[in-house]
Amino acid sequence: MPKTLKTALVTGAARGIGLATARAFLDQGWQVSLLDIDSDTLAATTASLPLPERILAVVADVADEAQVQTAVDQTMARFGRIDALVNNAGVAVFKPLLQTTAQEWQRVIDVNLTGPFLCTQAVAPHMLRGSGGAVVNIASISGLRASTLRVAYGTSKAALVHLTKQQAAELGTQGIRVNCVAPGPVDTAMAQAVHSADIRASYHEAIPLNRYGREAEIANAVLFLCSEAASYVNGQTLAVDGGFDATGIGLTSLRQGAGQGHD
Repeated sequence: MPKTLKTALVTGAARGIGLATARAFLDQGWQVSLLDIDSDTLAATTASLPLPERILAVVADVADEAQVQTAVDQTMARFGRIDALVNNAGVAVFKPLLQTTAQEWQRVIDVNLTGPFLCTQAVAPHMLRGSGGAVVNIASISGLRASTLRVAYGTSKAALVHLTKQQAAELGTQGIRVNCVAPGPVDTAMAQAVHSADIRASYHEAIPLNRYGREAEIANAVLFLCSEAASYVNGQTLAVDGGFDATGIGLTSLRQGAGQGHD
């Protein structure tokens, strides 16, 4: 495989947004290292993808520094370069504040915040020895606005937004751009399984575009931030949420009155 092809390392790539992002990179001619803690799903996923010569599957826990370093070493041994890192791996615990255990809190912080820190620390030196690169951290709309049952998840994602700024401030001077994507409600398999009809209807009412996002739409935003089209974009958080974060109360009433000449 020619070493001239660009390489992306995507964490949490066995399913959902991570897999959609890996597919988007492959469609653009990139080599992709898919990292995930779920070995069985990762094996099935990689077997279903085309162009096996441009794919590497790596089983690792992003919260484990040694496993992260081994994954990066394997990627470099296979492809010889890493041009983009997508820190997508994440976990969630949806419980009331006073029912969230210290162990649950710590695991969410370890994966959602420490994981992107460790992965970037391991990848950045290789980018610096090359021609730079791009890092995209996948946060969440829950990191931009608070809601119930998300004390660990929302806090970890809010901290990830600030970690993005810290990384961008330091690594940007050396040719590595770091940005963040904050997805709103996305129609993943998990959302389809756990969101009731009432929940889905409530989200539709609160989102100006009146629908859930698609995994590919998040992947397109990631691809943009990793591309030369975003060459002057650094330290930013892009909410890919249909306008969810931009709106407040009263959206449904305003929508019903649209076009009737109301001020």
